[in-house]
Amino acid sequence: MSKKNRAPAPVVLAPEPVIEITLADLPVDIDAEVAEEIEKKGSVVKSTYKKKYAARAAGQGLGKTAQRSCWDWLAQELASECLDGTKIDIGRFLATLEANAVDHSRWTNRSKGWEGRHLKTVEGAEIAAPAEWVAKFTN
Repeated sequence: MSKKNRAPAPVVLAPEPVIEITLADLPVDIDAEVAEEIEKKGSVVKSTYKKKYAARAAGQGLGKTAQRSCWDWLAQELASECLDGTKIDIGRFLATLEANAVDHSRWTNRSKGWEGRHLKTVEGAEIAAPAEWVAKFTN
C-alpha cells in the first residue's frame, strides 16, 4: 500500500483582542489641539500610537510639538531644524529634504516618513544618529 501525501491541517490563530484607549483613560493632560488631531481619520499612524506618543511626551512635561510625534532622535532633530515655535517652516523642511537627497516631488503630506542614519542640515552640517536609534530601524 502506498502512502498518500496529505497537506498538514491549517493552523487557525485566534485574533488578538483589540484594546481601545480613550484620551480620558490617559493619566496625563494632552494638549487640546493634539487630542483633536489624534481622533482625525486618514493618518498612516494609528490613533493608538498617537495616544501613546502624546501620553509619553505629556508625562515628561513636554508640550504640543513633542506630543505630535514619536519624539525619537529624528523627530527631535527635524523639529529643531524646521519648526518655528509649533509651526513647520515648510521651506526649511523642503530644503532639509533636498540636502538629504530625499525626492519630495510627489509628496502629498500624507505619505509614510523615512528613516536615515544621519541628517544633513541646510547649512551642510551632518548630524549622526545615535547607534540605538539606527539599530531600531535596521532591517
